[in-house]
Amino acid sequence: MAILHPNYSNLDYDAMAKKIGLKVKHIPVLLSSFLEDAQPICIKLKAAIDANDYEMIRGVAHALKGSSGNMRFNDIYEMATEMEFAARECNTSFEYAQYLDAISTAIDTVKI
Repeated sequence: MAILHPNYSNLDYDAMAKKIGLKVKHIPVLLSSFLEDAQPICIKLKAAIDANDYEMIRGVAHALKGSSGNMRFNDIYEMATEMEFAARECNTSFEYAQYLDAISTAIDTVKI
């Protein structure tokens, strides 16, 4: 899979609410929670990547996969999944830092 560059700056709250199965009024709360959690996750992921700690990369990528999947941020979900699977195999040629950069950039596009 290639590194993706999604842009979530124009979210359709109605469509998100329908996909997730919630009322539209709950979407800003969920987005706020996602953004609050995403920053420390990305910091942990960077530290794990810098340390070549594949078990930590796997676990943190798994957490990111879950939270992005819950929000239906499918491109972030896919990249986190790829990172998790690569770390599970201790894949030394996987572009962890580039994936994290793309994920962080995508998260930065999320606007409430």
